[in-house]
Amino acid sequence: MSGILGFVVFFPMVSALVCYLIGKKDKKGRDYFADAATGMELAAFLLLFFLTKNSAGPSHQDLMLEIPEVCGMGLHFVLDDFRMLYGGIAALLWFASTLFSREYFTHYRNRNRYYLFLLLTLGATEGVFLSADFYTMFLFFEMMSFTSYVWVAQDEKKASLRAAETYLAVAVIGGLVMLMGIFMIYNMTGTLVFEELAGCYQMYALTTSSGIPEKKLMIAGICLLVGFGAKAGAFPLHIWLPKAHPAAPAPASALLSGILTKAGVFGILVLTAFIFAGSVRWGSIILLLGVCTMVTGAVLALFSVDLKRTLACSSVSQIGFILVGVGLSGLLDEGRWAAVEGSLLHMVNHSLIKLVLFLAAGVVFMNVHKLNLNDIRGFGRKKPLLHFIFLMGVLGIGGLPLWNGYISKTLLHEAIVMYTELIREGMPGLFDVSALKGIEWCFLVSGGLTVAYMLKLYAAVFIEKNADREIQDRFDAMNGAYMEKANGIVLASCAALLPVMGFFPNLVMGSLAKMGHGFMGVTKEGFSSVTWFSPENLKGAGISIGIGILVYLVIVRLWMMKKKDGSTVYVDRWYRRLDLENLIYRPVLLGFLPFVFGVICRVFDSLIDTVVVLLRKTLYKDSKIPHELEEGTIITHAAGSVAGGILGIANATIWRRHPKKKDYQHKYAILYEEWAEDSIIIGRSLSFGLLLFCIGLIITVIYLLLWC
Repeated sequence: MSGILGFVVFFPMVSALVCYLIGKKDKKGRDYFADAATGMELAAFLLLFFLTKNSAGPSHQDLMLEIPEVCGMGLHFVLDDFRMLYGGIAALLWFASTLFSREYFTHYRNRNRYYLFLLLTLGATEGVFLSADFYTMFLFFEMMSFTSYVWVAQDEKKASLRAAETYLAVAVIGGLVMLMGIFMIYNMTGTLVFEELAGCYQMYALTTSSGIPEKKLMIAGICLLVGFGAKAGAFPLHIWLPKAHPAAPAPASALLSGILTKAGVFGILVLTAFIFAGSVRWGSIILLLGVCTMVTGAVLALFSVDLKRTLACSSVSQIGFILVGVGLSGLLDEGRWAAVEGSLLHMVNHSLIKLVLFLAAGVVFMNVHKLNLNDIRGFGRKKPLLHFIFLMGVLGIGGLPLWNGYISKTLLHEAIVMYTELIREGMPGLFDVSALKGIEWCFLVSGGLTVAYMLKLYAAVFIEKNADREIQDRFDAMNGAYMEKANGIVLASCAALLPVMGFFPNLVMGSLAKMGHGFMGVTKEGFSSVTWFSPENLKGAGISIGIGILVYLVIVRLWMMKKKDGSTVYVDRWYRRLDLENLIYRPVLLGFLPFVFGVICRVFDSLIDTVVVLLRKTLYKDSKIPHELEEGTIITHAAGSVAGGILGIANATIWRRHPKKKDYQHKYAILYEEWAEDSIIIGRSLSFGLLLFCIGLIITVIYLLLWC
């Protein structure tokens, strides 16, 4: 049964190559093959679910796969409830996005390349979620980064290539820093297996008095956090998300936001649940990081006037919500279940919601080929199916009661309140009560901003009319011809999951929440004890909704819109110089650091030149040469002199012809130069031949060892 683990990781990669070859001959056949491949991947995870839940079958806790001797350390995969949950969600999102891609890419170039890297990235992503050690995770993590880069650069426009450049730069730098952290952890502990690293931070903190190993492990953890945080889109490494999503095709954006960011969150979960379990310092760092990410993303989304950019910035904010829960899971003890379940459920909710919203945005782009709110304004009018799909996503991510987002945000809010009460009662921590109250209000305000910017999108696309009457008439005339029925069924089915999960929280989301208990080390089950629609819980949601409506009416309608040519248009009020990439990262990485290190290298180069000159004038002073030859050698010079002397004596005695004196020194020097040049050519030829001989000898030895 462990072979299924290898299947779900490597089957998509093999399918990618087959799909590419099919696409060379048959475009439709390639599309259907990609649909079938992702469908089989989803079916494999469903099979794993039913097999592991069967009491007569083997326990999924023991379901492991080892592929030895890969780069010396081997690959290790393991299956538990949480890995199965997120591997299955990844397969579901890939299946839905692949089905939608057939219609979306009708008029795109390089579709064969897209499908190749779509399936390669699926295998790499599953490898990340099923990895059992940091070595396996790193290999598939980097593979995932490089294969998904092609999505962002798909249409090869200038803006897309620049966004892809940013995405790849963040991924590569994050990966290198992550690798440094992996080296440090292996050097300190001698292992990279997650289970074997469990509790090692507490061990160092309790058994060493100097604190040096504890600090080294924290530095290693920070290095890993940089790599995982870069992929998750955490502040301040979120810069790729708002640029990559508008540039990437909508199906790829759904996967980038819904799944690839969760691969980064998965790494942070591993660090929090295994290495730094019980560390107040680590939990506080993740909590603070989550608050900054949550607020930053919400503000950026509110200011955006581009449909997909708004959804991308929203992803940054929702990742912040998740990290708040992850941080609290490292700080809480008795109420830890609320933080764990809230963060895991919000991961699931965000994946499904962003699948629905980005594919709905893809429907808009397929028909209008624009994303600016002023250009797509009024597109959704008289389109009830698209209206339902988008509205479910809006209500879900807004955290309205009876939708799935409300459940996970209620748990996260409950965790903040629990931790605040524990600090008030005297529990040690790095935050005081007033700071935690500030964090709670950041949470509520960020939720309110989520409501505000989603109201902005919903009103622009589905309620307001386009300023150009002719364009609005064309939008209205599309009616049912804006999307294939098959895609409508897929999107509507995914959208319908969101209220079902919210209507039946204990039945649906309670089961999902339990799937993360083993991974995060939670023993207490408190999900079913929560009174979801109590006045206290509804109060938190009500505050966020009230803030959102107020922000929309006052800030969006009055300040972010203005009159132009007799109609109201959306205005981009964001101060563009606040772009972190152009303000800090590019000037530092492409300007400041090359200049600084260039100056340092020039200083050292000049210093070394000075030292060499001083040595040559003192200790290694050149000795004077009595007679320095202009050409040839001493031997050619001596032989030429002798030959010239003999010829002179002969002419004076025997021959008496008195011919013109010949310069034998020059003649012999020329002969010597020709001989030296021929020797070099012959030597190089012999060296090349010897090299070929050695290569052939090595191949022969390998053949004899393997087959004889």
